[in-house]
Amino acid sequence: MRTTFNYKHLYYFWVVAKEGGITKAADKLDMAVQTVSAQVRELERSLGFELLKPAGRGLVLTDAGLAAMQQADLIFQLGENLPTKVRDAVSSPTVRLTAGISDGLPKLVVRRLMQPVMGEPHLRLLCHEGEFDELLGDLALHRLDVVLSDRPAPSNANIKLYNHALGSTGVSWYGHAALVKAGKKNFPACLAELPVLLPTSHTAVRTRLDHWFEHHAVQPRIVGEFEDSALLKTFGQSGMGVFPAAEWVHDELVAQGDVQRLGPCEGVKEHFYAIGTEKKVQHPLVQLLLQPSETAA
Repeated sequence: MRTTFNYKHLYYFWVVAKEGGITKAADKLDMAVQTVSAQVRELERSLGFELLKPAGRGLVLTDAGLAAMQQADLIFQLGENLPTKVRDAVSSPTVRLTAGISDGLPKLVVRRLMQPVMGEPHLRLLCHEGEFDELLGDLALHRLDVVLSDRPAPSNANIKLYNHALGSTGVSWYGHAALVKAGKKNFPACLAELPVLLPTSHTAVRTRLDHWFEHHAVQPRIVGEFEDSALLKTFGQSGMGVFPAAEWVHDELVAQGDVQRLGPCEGVKEHFYAIGTEKKVQHPLVQLLLQPSETAA
């Protein structure tokens, strides 16, 4: 297939855009300013659009330049990974699993969900934590083998993704021993008096918790909200407030410091999913993650 532009020209444009100017790019590339400028002009000529425009003492991307930069990022990021891919292919045998971890997923739960693959003798596990939508984009581009999340991927006509249920667990309230002692006799009404820590609304369970409070006519005294589940647990263990946690990790929680269970959050469950690009999963380690309760949605 014949291309209408030169990848070398694209690379020079990419460096200019990242550095914010031709002079800085020329210094980075150890080339003459005139040469770099000419290469960028050649790319613009071949594409038929202006990619950069002056802004103060530097340059900024035009709308066409933004589109070109997004594609250039993908191309050269793949290129940067090439030596590692080749080296891995000829080195000692490994079974590689690249997993995206939704930032709303409790870290102790992640460890439990990943347990089926931990016995693989040649495992090389790469975990990338991020926002749910960004991870789904990386999955669609095959940068990830699987995404673990507390919610299923939504229907999307442009991206075909499959949800595989990994299970669900109840939720309970936990806290430092002193707080639990103070609230034990009057649960759950005590949550209107005790300091309460909650996950932010980017987690699927937050809406269920809010409904639970409404059902019990409790106006919680919220003193902290956390995007990161590990931070939520850390501040809860320190005594800042009582906090909700998956019952799957009860043993781990009470084994760490003076944390005790205050009471159940009846009717509230956390659900966990492995999201992939295949209905019938081919990756052997993802197959292990799904056993024995694979359910495709």
